[in-house]
Amino acid sequence: MTASSADTAALSATLPPPLAAQAELVENLIRAAADGATRQGRLGVAFSGGVDSSLLLALAVRALGPARVVAVLGVSPSLAAAERSGAHDVAAHVGAPLVEVATQEGDNPAYRANGPDRCFHCKDELFTRITDEVAGTHRLSTVAYGENADDARRPDRPGSRAATNHGVIRPLADAGLTKSDVRALARALGLPSADKPAAPCLASRIPHFSTVDPEKLGQVEQLEGALRDLGFTDYRVRHHDQVARVELLDSEIARAMGPDMRLALQSAGVAAGFTFVAVDVAGIQSGAFTLPLVSLSHD
Repeated sequence: MTASSADTAALSATLPPPLAAQAELVENLIRAAADGATRQGRLGVAFSGGVDSSLLLALAVRALGPARVVAVLGVSPSLAAAERSGAHDVAAHVGAPLVEVATQEGDNPAYRANGPDRCFHCKDELFTRITDEVAGTHRLSTVAYGENADDARRPDRPGSRAATNHGVIRPLADAGLTKSDVRALARALGLPSADKPAAPCLASRIPHFSTVDPEKLGQVEQLEGALRDLGFTDYRVRHHDQVARVELLDSEIARAMGPDMRLALQSAGVAAGFTFVAVDVAGIQSGAFTLPLVSLSHD
């Protein structure tokens, strides 16, 4: 897939000085890594369609050209169909080819056991599949992923350890770009995911030590799809066996409490296989399951 001429113009547009300096730093890191490996090789970007990996992909195309960049999307039951489709749309906008690789993290007992290190096993599987199945076919000399500087400071990101183990580079974090920096650059480049809410994998909705399986993932995906159809803009469905605990933006909780909407939410939950639907008055909580456990381990 290739970007339209308008999209290409946006990606090559002159950026305001502060943003241009950040972009140049990331692009230089990408060039150094890719050219240090081999000028004939290509950069593989572990890609989800979220704002971090989208910006990384766009800056890689700016730095190396589309012929030397490949977006790699890991596909498994933990990836919602809407996220998969959206990732293809963003890669097409950027003008980078996208390849899918089927990941088998669900076959790993350590992943299914769903401890606080679940993300390590998921990323380890993705990077292993890229090395084993994608790198040779698509002549990848280097692989990068979209960790930003805020992510690098969090204790609940075991996937970072997998990246280190596999020699995967993280130019956004190394350049010191925070999440707000990433969004500002993405907006300036006209990326369609610039303001896209964070969309962690479906497995993140299942409490630690409760087994991850395709049935639970399917229930979460179905109910989150219903929330999207009902007009909610950001949400998480936490899977507590018979109970779906719905997290919404603070500004949208009151809307969920209207009589008609409560009935719609309950009906959607039952259709997805839940018995009860509860709306969490605390709203959306990033790392709700993992942070308490890793914080205890660091005390």
